[in-house]
Parts: sequence; structure tokens; C-alpha cells
Amino acid sequence: MGRDPKYDILFEPIQIGPKTARNRFYQTPHATGMGTQYPAQQAYNRGIRAEGGWGVVNTEYCSIHPESDDTPWIGARLWDEGDVRNLAAMCDKVHEHGSLAGVELHFGGANYSGYEGRLAARGVSQIPSKAFWMRSCSAMDKEEIRELQGFYVAAAKRAVSAGFDLVIVYGAEASPIPLQFLMPYFNRRTDEYGGSFENRARFYKETIELVREAVGDDCGIVVRFSVDNLRDDDLGIRVEEDGTRFVEHVDHLVDLWDLQVGGPTLSEWLVAVGASSFRQENWQRDWIAQVRPHTTKPIVGVGRFTNPDTMVAALRSGQLDMIGGARPSIADPFLPAKIEDGRIADIRECIGCNICGGRVNQGGAPVVCTQNATFLEEYRRGWHPEKFSRASNSDNDVLVIGAGPAGMECAVVLGKRGMRRVHLVDAESELGGNMRWITKLPGRGEWSRVVNYRKIQIDQLPNVEFIPGKRLDAEDVAEYGAEIVIVATGSYWDGDGTNVSSRLPIDGANPQAGNVFTPEQIMAEEQDVPGPRVVIFDSDGYFMAAGLGEKLAREGHAVTIVSPFHDMFPYLSFTGEAGHFRGTLESLGVTLIAGHVLTEIHLDGVALGGSDGRTASITSVEAECVVLVTQRQSDDELYRELKRNREALAREGVVGVYRIGDCVAPRLITDCVFDGHRLAREIDSSDPAVPLPYIREHRIMGASDEYYDAILGNGPAIA
Repeated sequence: MGRDPKYDILFEPIQIGPKTARNRFYQTPHATGMGTQYPAQQAYNRGIRAEGGWGVVNTEYCSIHPESDDTPWIGARLWDEGDVRNLAAMCDKVHEHGSLAGVELHFGGANYSGYEGRLAARGVSQIPSKAFWMRSCSAMDKEEIRELQGFYVAAAKRAVSAGFDLVIVYGAEASPIPLQFLMPYFNRRTDEYGGSFENRARFYKETIELVREAVGDDCGIVVRFSVDNLRDDDLGIRVEEDGTRFVEHVDHLVDLWDLQVGGPTLSEWLVAVGASSFRQENWQRDWIAQVRPHTTKPIVGVGRFTNPDTMVAALRSGQLDMIGGARPSIADPFLPAKIEDGRIADIRECIGCNICGGRVNQGGAPVVCTQNATFLEEYRRGWHPEKFSRASNSDNDVLVIGAGPAGMECAVVLGKRGMRRVHLVDAESELGGNMRWITKLPGRGEWSRVVNYRKIQIDQLPNVEFIPGKRLDAEDVAEYGAEIVIVATGSYWDGDGTNVSSRLPIDGANPQAGNVFTPEQIMAEEQDVPGPRVVIFDSDGYFMAAGLGEKLAREGHAVTIVSPFHDMFPYLSFTGEAGHFRGTLESLGVTLIAGHVLTEIHLDGVALGGSDGRTASITSVEAECVVLVTQRQSDDELYRELKRNREALAREGVVGVYRIGDCVAPRLITDCVFDGHRLAREIDSSDPAVPLPYIREHRIMGASDEYYDAILGNGPAIA
């Protein structure tokens, strides 16, 4: 099809110091959970982004010294020559596709755990960490400052040895030591490194100078800098004050500015990343645009760019010179290539759910993506996001029952693997399963991309057909004529009030009584909510209760949300949305009651008890209506019946019956999408119900370096 000329600007080369990026797409540094501990997966994952057209591909934050140990979180490291070898593998993979490789040098001070090395942290001033309990630091004297700057220099030289093209001096998201020197929030010094702007900027400037001298002409120097911390006080950085002032102060030392808005401290980093529930595409524009008159160097910025028209506008307006992307590059590593090939409709757009960062926030777990099930499976499972081998049993017909996220993903991958016919059947008239109504909740509109992308793919695949409005029973399945049957019938919200705290039903919970409702009854069935007062009981802890509370409050109801958790909506804290939703709900007059459970439901209200053995401070709430957001149950009745009748199915030519998604166990959308993808990738294995083993990248006692080199060199088979 070819590239639309209006997007030509996105593919113009750009000079970054001594290096030239082949286009304007810049994969910004972001965590994966791989670091230098899983070098092959790191290499393949970043290499896929280079293959997909990202002109610059960066590591995650890269610790420069054992004092900046972030265990259990896994980042990159440049502590020694072993780390150089491991990161060199990433550079090689990135260079294979003509892209530049960058590394983000990081030292966290008191903002990092020290759990592995158990070393005391050095910091700007002696203050306790807000990110880690019982963690503080020593205030550096000048000798220790020079020693720390030596750590930066040594790491920069190792970066050159590894083959990196760009060295990033990291000062963003309020976590690295250079930014801590600049921010009065951290800096209480009275010497030449504290007080005035020039003094507070001194460490950052000196460090950039030293790193530039260390790498010479071998690498471009990138400064990643938070130009505004979004603080409401004078303790941070404001773009119109210290933000632009710092840019002017060191502009002559910088080859590329990687600018962002964020903070105000490490513990709130995902708030700055911005979920789609409250941050729109290119939301940082107004801050970043203010920097342009203050620099002569190119600027890259972020803002969850997925629309190429928005990207072009950002470049043509002068706001940016390169388009930065972390989450968009995770959701679709081939985003640039699809723009270049004129396949805009095939872009798998980030939905802004922040489940990627949510996993990182849970002790550094490997990143996952709702849209892209292949993320971090490139090496260990051999999954390529755009390549699918023909299944060895492709002469079979497949019946997929249920067109929710798992069923849609499974049908798409089966189609791309060349199965003869794939029928995706659903009792409803539209694709999407529960996503049909979840996307109607406040702040969840962009989640419709989960459905839209897969609908486009299904429409393009001649061997995949969606059949709406058809409810199948076991007899229908047996007579359907498909050799392979996949049940993806999802889950439903329980109506008896069984919850994570008591593990028991709630007295008086009856969704047929007229005063007790499940989320489906309100959203999918659109039943009227009686009376002005509503109690929502939330033992789920994610977005459902918050979304329903906002919806009902905006419709004029007096809403009270009760939760057994110590903090309201705890999973939204992982995705960086809890503060937004708490603030929104409170502004709407919603009452939030944490640490309580519903013990009984009456016609005129509810009785409360304390959760986890605590005494209830509130014993009752008056209400005409109760909404139970407690637990979901798998809708697996059809699968169970089919399993009981396998012999009869075999007589009809059915060779396999499998289940995926919430039908197995209610989970996050990302896990359901993965489940459907995995089964389709392995549909021609000896037993698709049992996942194939994946490469475990770990040290084996007695194995030689040649053993690991062979694994990395040969790589997995792409399936």
C-alpha cells in the first residue's frame, strides 16, 4: 500500500550528536523486568522494537553501581564487565535492524531498596525514603560526590564497550540523584550544591560534563529531564521557572533532550505516566511546548502517542523533534512499520490501562500488555508479534464459543495460523463480551480498542467468521461440524455477596429482590436503580466499583462505597489511578468507607462490620439499593457438559475441547487475551490444553559460556 506522504516527516533521519537516527520514532526507556539478569529476553524484546521500525531503542533504568540496588525490582545494570557482555547482546539485536541503542544511567540514592547488596545509600541530604519503609541515606560530602560522579563515568565507559550509541543521564520521575539535587524537596544543603538554582544544578551539570568527556565522540548525550513535577508547592520544578532555566543552563552539553512531566515523587510515578482514564494522548504538550524557545537541540517527548496524525502535528508545531513511546511500543512494536507500510488500521493501539506499570509496581513482576500477548514472549516462547507459522493441523475447522477478549484473540491467531475455517460464535449481537459494557464506564472508553483492533483483524481474515446472536448448547456443539471446540464463555459477577474478606454470602443478598444489583444488571441490562441512596460493596479493588460509583453519582444518586480493604481501590494504586478516582468521587459527594464489610442487607439499608477482625466504626448505612462488586464466577457450565460427553463428541469427529479466559478462572483482561493467544499458538501441539515449556533463562551450574552463547545465537523457533 505504501506510506501516505503526510507522514513523511516521521521518517526523516535526525542527528543526535555523532549519531544519526533513521527516523523520528524513539522507544523511551521503560522497565520490563528483564534488565541484565535475563539478557537473551532483553535482547530479543528490544530487538523486536528495532525490527518494528523504532529508530532509537533504549534500555530501562540502568543502575551504575551496587549502591543503587533495586531488588526485587529488576532493572539493567552496568556494574562490571559481565553486565557489559549481557547488554552487548541487546545492542547487537538493535543494530541488526539499523536502529540506535541507548542506555539510561541511573543512581537512586534513598529512593531505591538496597535489598540485595544491603549497602547504605548516599543521598543529597539525609532524609527518609518515601518509597521504602525504614530506608534513609547519608548526606554526601564533596569527596563522596566526586566518587559518585566517578561511578557515572565508569558506567558510561562500560556503555561504550557494550556498543551503545546513546548515553542518557537520567533525571526524571523524581527518582534519580541528579533530579534530587535540583529539587528543594530533597535538597537541604547549604554548601555549593544547595540553595540557589546554580548550586542545586551543579551536580547535574558536572555529571553531564564528565559523562560527555568519558564517551567522547562514541556516543550521543541524551538528558532525560522532568521539566515540571506537577507539585502544588515550591519544593519541586516548574517548567516556567527551574525547568526551562535548567535547559538553558546545560543546553550546550546536550545532544537530545528527552523531556517529560512527572512526579511529584517516585511513589507516584505512574500518576505522571497517565492512564487513559484521566490522561489523553499528548497530554504533556502544554508543558513541553514551553521549552522550545529555550533550546537549540532536538526534543523527544511522550504522551501515549498512537495516532500518526497527532505525531505529525507535534513535529510540525515544533513541540517535538522525535516521538517518544514506551506503552505504544509495548502494545505494538511494529507501530512505525505499519505507518510506513500504510497499514494504519492494523496498529494495535495502547489502551492506557497501565497494567504494564501495574505489574512493575507489584514487586517488579515482568511487564504484560493487554493488547500485545507476545510482549516478553519473543525469546522464551518464540512468539513474534507479526509472524505466525501455519499450523500442522490447519485442515481442521475450529469453533470458538464466546467473543470476548480471549475468544477474539484466539480466533484471530487461529486465522493467522491458517486454520481452514474458524467460526467465532456469540449469543450477543456484537463482539466484545463484557467489554461491550465495561467501555461505557467513566474513563474506560479507550479500552474499546481491545475490541476494535480484533474486529478489524477478523474482517480481514477470509477463514475467520463472526456469527452473532447464536446461543449453543452441548448438542448444538456436537452437531456443529468443527473438529476443534474452544469455549470462551467468560464469567459473571456473583450476586450472593461472597467476598474476599468473609468468604461467605451476605445475608439478604438476592439480585432478584429488586434492591440488590450486580454490575451486569446496571451496565449490560441497564436496569433502573431505585431510590436516591446507593451502597456499593467493593471487595474487588479494581476499577468496577469506582466506575459504577462515579456513574451513579453523576446520575444524581447519593452513593456510599464500602470496602474491606485498608485503602480504597487498592489495585488502582498499582495502575496510578487511585488518587484520580478518589478525588473525583469525593468531589461528587461520594462517601468512601474503608476497612468495613457488609454483614446484612435490608430493604432500607445495610449493616456493617469491621473487616479482618477490626471493630466497625460505622455499623449501618441507609440505602434503597445495594450493588455487589464482590467476586466473579466462571461461566463454565457448557464446558463442563462437553467434557462429560467427550466420547459422544469424538463420535461426531470432535478431536479436542478446550477452554480459555475467564471460563477457566476470572482474571485481568490481559491474562484472558494471553490465554487465548497461547492456545492458538499451540493448537497443533500434542495437547494444547497443557502449555508448552518455555526457555528458562537461568544459570545452570557447570554450564559453559559457550552453552549460553549457543542458546542466544540460535534463538527460539518463531511460531
